[in-house]
Amino acid sequence: MSTNLYRFKYDEYGNTREIVVYASGSAARSCSYINKGTAFSHEERKALGLEASLPPGVRNLEEQVESSRSKMHEKVDDIEKFIFIRSMFDRNTTLAHAVIKSDIKNYIKIIYTPTIGMAVQKYSSMFRQANGLHFYPGNIDRAEDILRRSAHRDIRVAVVTDNQGVLGIGDQGAGGIAVCLGKLMLYTQGAGIAPWHCLPISLDVGTNNEKLLADNKYLGWRHRRLEGEEYLSFIGRFVRAFRNVFPNALCQWEDFLQQNAFSIRDAFVDELISFNDDIQGTGAIALAAILSAIKIKNEKLADQRILIHGGGAGGVGIGEQIMNALIAEGLSEKEALNRIFMIDSKGLLVGKSSLERYKKKFAKDKASHPWLGEIDRIDIPGIIRKAGITMLIGTTGQEFFFNEEAIQEIKKNTSKPLILPLFQHISTPQVFCQNIGKWSEQGFLVATGNPCATVEEVDNICHIGQCNNAFVFPGVGLGVLVSGAREVLPEFFTVAARAIADMMTPEQLDKGRLVPPINDIRKVAVKVALAVAMCAVERGVSRPCVYSDFQHNNDEARMRTIIDRIRWNPEYLPLVSM
Repeated sequence: MSTNLYRFKYDEYGNTREIVVYASGSAARSCSYINKGTAFSHEERKALGLEASLPPGVRNLEEQVESSRSKMHEKVDDIEKFIFIRSMFDRNTTLAHAVIKSDIKNYIKIIYTPTIGMAVQKYSSMFRQANGLHFYPGNIDRAEDILRRSAHRDIRVAVVTDNQGVLGIGDQGAGGIAVCLGKLMLYTQGAGIAPWHCLPISLDVGTNNEKLLADNKYLGWRHRRLEGEEYLSFIGRFVRAFRNVFPNALCQWEDFLQQNAFSIRDAFVDELISFNDDIQGTGAIALAAILSAIKIKNEKLADQRILIHGGGAGGVGIGEQIMNALIAEGLSEKEALNRIFMIDSKGLLVGKSSLERYKKKFAKDKASHPWLGEIDRIDIPGIIRKAGITMLIGTTGQEFFFNEEAIQEIKKNTSKPLILPLFQHISTPQVFCQNIGKWSEQGFLVATGNPCATVEEVDNICHIGQCNNAFVFPGVGLGVLVSGAREVLPEFFTVAARAIADMMTPEQLDKGRLVPPINDIRKVAVKVALAVAMCAVERGVSRPCVYSDFQHNNDEARMRTIIDRIRWNPEYLPLVSM
């Protein structure tokens, strides 16, 4: 997309007011930000040299949305619907987002999980148009120059992946950028960050996926993954380039293998305004569900004993977030950790010498827990019994963790056990879907990760909510931008979780619902953004918002105004022909 086709003009709040168009004819229509299709007015058609290139009838945006939805319903499966809406996005970005907004509950499953997993795997075979940037060893040394080509769009958020830990399906090579595209569409839907301010980026350091390496049609860098110093050098070069070109933009790390996810998050926290959604976003939405649960239980967080199955980015992120929340309530770090138990592929974390750095804090020892010598590390019911577990959280898909024996054991510890199966696979395991209604009727508090058909069927009856990171990262990003936060603090995710839990009404809690319905994503983003922005002010990391002319944004009323006015809605903007 040529940078000399258009220019954005902003109001005093940093929101796009109009688009100045330098192109005409087919060149103007080729830009997805300018294109209105049949909604171009007769005046715009004349000014932009589009007369006779469109039929004389004019449709407004609402009519276009209705027509597009009808065509969408004709698609036979979800991947066809994904292709349809992505193609629409490439032609007419505003219309695509208006369609998604018209039924976010259903379309979020098309643009993100679970359909996005299939789109990632089919990326090369169904490639149609380039989106975002692909850095690989052949161009990483020119990263700064390449990034500057997008500077005219005033990039405010980038979602960046190395494609190795994609949605529980592993190393997917260049296809991982599809997840970045999906996440950024949710930044727009939730936070109202205009799509031209969003940039998806793939750090293509190769792939160890044998199927991709053997595929002649694979579009990525067909080499084995860089490792060690070569890998770190590649990441470092990208970080320096991004910081130099977009010093005020937010960088969200996405789908990195767990060891790299923690290392990169921690290594560059002082160089980039950045966070890792798989770690911190997952932790925040799980904490939100927990906070809702303790309201229903009329208990304290410190009263709970939590067992987390999964020692990867999501599981450790949840553990860290619970720990931070307990410390914020007055517990010491040791006291907080004594309430959190974690299981990885080898069983309960015990001892520290052989564990990865990021897991060590959650390991237990016999001095504090003498019963460790009495049970097997993979004896889930035994651990529940001995540790007095009241909440079960699963971030991996093994069915044994939520088996009937474990379920019966946790019921002995609390009248309202909490179950959070937050699997990162394409769909929730069927064994859980078949039992979820029964457990909910028995008084269990339940929220799921990715949806499955059975969960959706019982949703209206049992009020099963979806622990979706989309409730967290859009609002966190918006809060960071409007506050001018110089860094992303761990406390941002704690206040985000509390803001989400505080949105739950007494009626919803009475029915056992733990998180808002997904169609409230925009309302949730506003609440989260305000909480994060004020936290930034209180913690002293805020500065005047660089995207707004208002230089005093340290009071809540002013922050509310900036949040409200900076958000873009999918509506056609005035076009000024030059």
